Amino acid sequence: MIKIDSYFDQSQWQKFTKASETTQTPCVIVDLSRIKAKYKELAAFFSYANIYYAMKACPAVEVIDLLAELGSNFDCASIYEIDKVLDCGIAPARISYGNTIKKAEDVKYAYEKGIRLFATDSKADLKNIAKYAPNAKIFVRILVQGADTADWPLSRKFGCHPDMAIDLLVQAKQLGLEPYGISFHVGSQQKDVAAWDDALSKVKYMFDWMKYEEGIKIKMINIGGGMPANYLSEVNPIGVYAEEIHRYLQEDYPDEEMPQIIVEPGRALVGGSGVLVSEVVLISRKSRTDLTRWVYTDVGLFGGLIETLGEAIKYPVYTPKMETATESGTVVLAGPTCDSTDVMYEEAGYQLPQNLAIGDKVYWLTTGAYTTSYSSVDFNGFPPLKTIYID
Repeated sequence: MIKIDSYFDQSQWQKFTKASETTQTPCVIVDLSRIKAKYKELAAFFSYANIYYAMKACPAVEVIDLLAELGSNFDCASIYEIDKVLDCGIAPARISYGNTIKKAEDVKYAYEKGIRLFATDSKADLKNIAKYAPNAKIFVRILVQGADTADWPLSRKFGCHPDMAIDLLVQAKQLGLEPYGISFHVGSQQKDVAAWDDALSKVKYMFDWMKYEEGIKIKMINIGGGMPANYLSEVNPIGVYAEEIHRYLQEDYPDEEMPQIIVEPGRALVGGSGVLVSEVVLISRKSRTDLTRWVYTDVGLFGGLIETLGEAIKYPVYTPKMETATESGTVVLAGPTCDSTDVMYEEAGYQLPQNLAIGDKVYWLTTGAYTTSYSSVDFNGFPPLKTIYID
């Protein structure tokens, strides 16, 4: 069973519990001061890079306004995210359209709104950008390794082979676009910093090929996100990732040749800011001799915990009874809907106090990222996950 002081000091924890006292569960409490502190930490460690916040992690206006004031740029995956950022008064020059999957009409819309930086990984998408976003800057996303060491892999669907990426960069120039950069993503909640080394070695090969074989100078490397948040398993501090990535870059590029570096934190930036507060709805066993309790909470996969699918992301789960309980037992944690998929943890062996009771509160820590943005609109009639922002 976890200890709350492994994640918060007492005053920080009291802010969360006080904010949840008068709010019906389930809800997420997000402490904006923790996001501010984490951004400043990231900006200091990644002083050699431009930060583009991955909007999909938590696209709330409160978060956008805070990060904009701190100097962040924004990586958007749709025209709807682009509109949300623009509506906050942020200049289009601080926005990238980072999704490689987009309609031609959306490329046109984004360009008309002033967006000039686009991701791509296919010939068809590149042609759409050339047609509807003339003279825009493009960066090509490549396939890289990292699925084996990332809790939430992002391989296969996005990116292309480096040889194909080179072809796309050459074609971009021929089509009147600026072949500006190369991007990759080593997988979300990536614990192995060496994954960036492997990816950057591919990028270095491409930079040299483009320069010496094609006569084209690439100016930017987008190293994506992937830095981990503090869940159950131990991870290195963010500073270790930043330092090692910088060392990899310095090995490949002299100071005078160092390209612009973009980093796209999402989970690492906002994950630790949130606590999801839920309530035990039901506790049962599947037979008279079953040692494992099924604990059903009023939040599940469709209410914001979709990243527990396949038990990929293992959130720290806390209940105040952990502080005094003398006995605990293995539980299956499941959600409230009538879908049999709505089971968060069955194999992971989560332990909760034996005296846990219906109506007790259960706190899911490190839930500031990918909870409200994944929450369903109306499955089984359950409303979207409520969010409360505190300073």
